[in-house]
Formats: sequence, structure tokens, C-alpha cells
Amino acid sequence: MSHQEHLTILEAGRAEKNYWRDLWRYRELFFILAWRDVSVRYKQTVIGVAWAVIRPFLTMVIFTVVFGRVAQLPTEGNAPYALLVFAGMLPWTLFATSLGEASNSLIGNSNLISKVYFPRLIVPTAAVVTAFVDFLISFVLLVGMMIYYQYAPSWNILLLPLFMVLALLASLGPGLLMTALNVKYRDFRYIIPFIVQFGLYVSPVGFSTSVVPAEWRLLYSLNPMVGVIDGFRWCILGADSTVYWPGFYLSLGVTALFLWWGIALFRRMEKSFADLI
Repeated sequence: MSHQEHLTILEAGRAEKNYWRDLWRYRELFFILAWRDVSVRYKQTVIGVAWAVIRPFLTMVIFTVVFGRVAQLPTEGNAPYALLVFAGMLPWTLFATSLGEASNSLIGNSNLISKVYFPRLIVPTAAVVTAFVDFLISFVLLVGMMIYYQYAPSWNILLLPLFMVLALLASLGPGLLMTALNVKYRDFRYIIPFIVQFGLYVSPVGFSTSVVPAEWRLLYSLNPMVGVIDGFRWCILGADSTVYWPGFYLSLGVTALFLWWGIALFRRMEKSFADLI
């Protein structure tokens, strides 16, 4: 009878050296955490699924009245103003929900983090899945609005998944920053709602970026969500929407910068998470 030997290797820095490989090895944990977050959000709730539609819809109605009717800001091309707003509301809600879910994810999983080793990066990235499910539910409402307005999409819609990924990446960088800082400084949880609320009004959600003066558009594009929202509208509204490409590339660069910064800070503080939590 043969006996299989199992070797336990204790080596300084081994976990650090194999960190990115461990992310793949622990992929099942990612799916388990993501599924748990989604099921907890929608199971045994009265308006769980409906809330993913009600919130962006009501915000769209308010923005349409304020910016479209009262301020009489222009739409893009022949697109209905409500459709313009909702096409901007979708990526913004994805960003805001992802940021909120990711930033509180480590605190919400404190028992798991203090007892078991795994790459902590799995926790905030799994939390983002909940926001993506909300996005998919809200997207059904967008399809209904396009049918109601008899607004047919162009071939640009095929590139929409690319901008979905971009919206998730734009939220993941700041989300990792806030997650790491929230563990060490608990009062950061009060800052996050303010950032989301402030960002809603400085991002082109309720209006088209065409209303921004030309000399300020490049500076305005330092907000990474400007490029994402413009890209969404370009995919959904087709020829009625235009993208300011220099600003889009700048937003893309800022997104990459925040993602790098978020991962770097998260990795640097990761060793202390178990003690701080």
C-alpha cells in the first residue's frame, strides 16, 4: 500500500511571491462570496429587485424635469431627453453601487478575514458583482424605454460590454482605496456617501457634456466617469451622440491611474487588515 506524502513548505515571503497565482487558486471563493452577496441582497426582500429599477428611474425623472424642462438644456441629436439621462444614469449607478459595496466589503467580512488566509483582493472585487446584477436589472428598463420611444439602437450598441468593463474598473480603483482606508480609519464610511452624491452632480448624468464650454472640456474629463458616460451614450444613442475623444483618453488614463493606486495601497495595507479589523 503506497502512502502519498504531503509537504508543507514554510518560506518567508512565499505568500507575497505567489499572491497573483493565489488569486486564481481561490477563484471558487470569489464565486461563493459573490453569490452570497447577491442572494443576501435579493432574498426575502420586498423591493430588492424593484429597488434596482426604482432608484435610477426616479432619479432620471427628476433630472429630466430639472435639466430638460426647467433649465431647458439641449439633448443630443434627436434623442429624447429622458433617454439621454437614463443612458448616463446606468453607468453612474453601476459606479456608485460598486464603490459603496466594495468600500464596506472588508468590514462586512471581518470574521472571515481574521481567521483564514486568502488574497484579500477577492473580497472587494466579489462585492462589485452585486452592483453589476443591479445594472443588468436596470438595463431591462432601458430596453423598455427604447421600445416606448421607438428608438432603435445602432451598431455602436455592440461595444457596450467594453464600456461596462470600463465602468467597473473606474469604480474598482477608488473602491480599493476606500476599502483599505475604511479598515484603518472607520470614519471614512461617512465620506463615501458624500463622494457619491457630489460625483453625481459633477458628472454628466443629467446633461450632455456638449453643454460644457470647449475650453473646459479637457479639464472636465479628469473625472473618469465623463469618458465612461459619454461612451455609454455613444453606444446607446448612436449617431445622435458624439464622444470628445481627447477627453475620453484622458478619462481612460485617470481610470488606469486610480486602479494602479488602489491596488498598490490595498496591497501595502493588506498585511495589517486582520489586526485592524
